[in-house]
Parts: sequence; C-alpha cells; structure tokens
Amino acid sequence: MENPSPAISSDSVVIAAVHGPIGHIQLNRASKLNALTLQMLTELSRVLRAWAADPAISLVLLTGRGERAFCAGGDIADFHAAVTTGRHQDFADLLSTEFELDYLISAYPKPLISLAHGITMGGGIGLASHAPVRLVTPNAAMGMPEAKIGYTPDVGGSHLLANAPGHFGEYYAMSAQSFTGADAVLLGFADVVVTEEFAANILDELEEFAGLNAGEIAAAIEVMHGAPESFALEMDRGWIDHAFSAGSPQEVIERLGQMVHPAAQRAAQLLAANCPTSMASAFYNVRAARVEQDLRSALDRELRSARYLMHRPDLAEGIRAQVIDKDRNPAWIPASLDDVDHAALRSLAAGSEG
Repeated sequence: MENPSPAISSDSVVIAAVHGPIGHIQLNRASKLNALTLQMLTELSRVLRAWAADPAISLVLLTGRGERAFCAGGDIADFHAAVTTGRHQDFADLLSTEFELDYLISAYPKPLISLAHGITMGGGIGLASHAPVRLVTPNAAMGMPEAKIGYTPDVGGSHLLANAPGHFGEYYAMSAQSFTGADAVLLGFADVVVTEEFAANILDELEEFAGLNAGEIAAAIEVMHGAPESFALEMDRGWIDHAFSAGSPQEVIERLGQMVHPAAQRAAQLLAANCPTSMASAFYNVRAARVEQDLRSALDRELRSARYLMHRPDLAEGIRAQVIDKDRNPAWIPASLDDVDHAALRSLAAGSEG
C-alpha cells in the first residue's frame, strides 16, 4: 500500500506525518494564509484516502500552520487568472476536486479532527466544518464571503448555512459577514470551542483518544478542554429572521429598509455593496439546501452555480476590486437585484437549468 507517512520537506504545501496511531496533516502555506491550490487539494485527497485504508492509523488530525489562518479559502489570484484568460474549465476542475475532498472528509470512516483557528473562510470552511470532529478556537474568524467577490457560497457552505438556526443562513450568505469561533457551534459550523492552550498542544493530547469514535472524542474534548461558546447572536435573531425569512431576495432588501434596528440598517448597507447576482444565487441555494438536507446535492448545486457565475463578469470584477486593486468599488453587472436573472438562478438551484 502507498505510504504517505515518510518525512516530507517542510517546504511542501501539505505536510503529512504519523505519530503512533495518529495521522497528522498540516496545511503548509502560511505566508498565503494556507490558501488552497490544486496541488494541495490533490495531496490532501491522496493522504486521506491512504490513511483511511491503513489499519495502523485510528485517528486523523487536520490543522493549518501559522498563527494567522487555518485556511483562508481558495487561491483567489489563481481564480482570477483562470476566468480572465479563458481557462474556465481549469477552474471548474479544481472546484470539482475540492468538492470531492470535502465530501470525503464528511464521510471519513475514521475519526477525523479538524482544528480551525485564525482566518477560516470559504474553502477553509469546506475542510474544517464537514469533519467528523470539528474543533475551533474562540477567536477564529469564519465565514462565507463570496457575495463580496461576485461568487456564491460553495464547498457545502450552502448546506451548513441552511442548517443554522432560523434564517442566519440567508443572512450570512447574502451579507458575506464573518463570525467568531465562539459563535461557530451555535451556527452549526463546529462541535466544540477549545482553549487556545489545548489548540497549541493538541497533538500531545490526542493519543489518549485513539480508539474512541467521533462522538466520544468530541464529548471528551469538550469536557476536558472546552472553552465557552457565545450565544450573543441570539440577540439578533429577531430582526434577522424577520428580514431574511422573506420570500425573495428583493423582499429581504425591502424588509431591511423598513426596519429601524441599527443592526438591520447596517445589514442593508452590507447588502447594498455586495454583488446582486451573487446574493440572489446564495439565497436560492440556501433555500434549496434547507429543503433537501443532503450535502452531496448541495455540492452538486454549488458546482452548477459556479459554472454559471464564472462566465459572468462579476467574479473577475469582484476579485479585482477586493483583492487585486483593492479599491473596494466593484462595478456589478447588473447593479440591482431587480435586474438579476432570477429565473436562471432558481433553475440552477432546482437542477432544471437547460
């Protein structure tokens, strides 16, 4: 059997090592906030599949090197290069590889523990929040920021958002706001908030959990090393549920505009700056995911949406404005939710596009 365990150079983008019964995978692109490349995705898939079949390994740990981020998502510069040079299929192929990895993680046959810290966005959510045991540090910055760049929540993000309490899912999908690790359990993106001390020394602590199942490991870590969760978001649930339970993206905007709550007014400002087509896509995808309750279907829907959005001008323009030129002034086409092709987006969400 292929053995991914021998020592790997510290300049590898993914470091895999075995410590007794524990397999430890580290994202090793700290200078780029561990942003994912095709090479990283391919290596992660290879190692995880090999370890799934290795009887000597009973527990797998996935972490990110560097203090700033577990994983900031996909490499946005690569995405921009692909969609501006006609290499859309390369982008689609990378996404397909990434989504298959996320699904592999969700169905992993052994306890796979993810530890999210620092920036954990987009593709980082796909790695961290589908694992059988999902740990997070209190100050992690998590979210699905795609509506800011002309894209839509993917990597199973629509499925996770759909299962958040009330209509937090539509709020975070359309606003592209982030939340803390302390909020992640309430929102369904993590199982346990752990102390910074435990996170820093996690490998030294795990061997005693080898042989337990995922549920037992999560419960034991929570008892022994858990940090307080936050329930502060519950204070916002009233206005969020009122606005984001609306029947259409346009009605969400209308309801926010009628509300005097300061947080609702701030949300209206956020939505006004984001890509209209992206917000509508996110809205329809979260609604569809909530009905189906199936990660595989959500990933397939997200890939359909990605193939549509990558051929539109908004994705390249959003990345330009937010990441490359950083003028924070994207010119969205169309600029209004009223002018978005809602029928096309609803068809994509329903799987009936033609």
